[in-house]
Amino acid sequence: MNLLTQNSKLKKTSLHFNERVFNFSIPAYKSKTGKTVCPFASDCVKYCYAQKGNYTRFPKIGELMEQRYEISKTISFVPLMIAEIKKKKATYIRIHDSGDFYSPKYLNKWLEIAKACKDVKFYAYTKSHNFFRSKIELPDNFDIIFSEGSKLDSKLDKANERHASIFNSLDELKKAGYTNASNFDLYATKWHNKTNKVGLIYH
Repeated sequence: MNLLTQNSKLKKTSLHFNERVFNFSIPAYKSKTGKTVCPFASDCVKYCYAQKGNYTRFPKIGELMEQRYEISKTISFVPLMIAEIKKKKATYIRIHDSGDFYSPKYLNKWLEIAKACKDVKFYAYTKSHNFFRSKIELPDNFDIIFSEGSKLDSKLDKANERHASIFNSLDELKKAGYTNASNFDLYATKWHNKTNKVGLIYH
């Protein structure tokens, strides 16, 4: 099975930036076995886009995310992912268009992958803020965007930490001074957005 896929937004993003952008998806919030995949999710559970639309309309999508989650827990995950990144000639990897970093051990696997693929840029939205506030050194090709809606929102330093906020309209987003990443995903990253403010329009 493919570990990396492209949703419609990433296909548009790839064309817009002339890049090869792929994503890795695991279940949103909880797996079928009841394991929490988004350990710090709070209000976002109510409106999570990965728990509706095509993610639930087509059972096969959910089954594949479950399989990827199980693979991510194995020692084979790192070499399998490195091999697929090279095979697909990816230039950007969005870690999780569904799911999150569910443990420090799992995060370390992604850091190992990024260090092995120095020519590829990795990025992720995450509510697991605390995993990145410990003494962890991110490689230059790894970018994190803290998402609001976490149990840890009270600790979010919006002035200094790259973060994403949800808005009801483009007008509201612009008035708040955020960069719109709703249509083209790479505008969320440090390579294409020099501010700490990433805006997404609720859908």
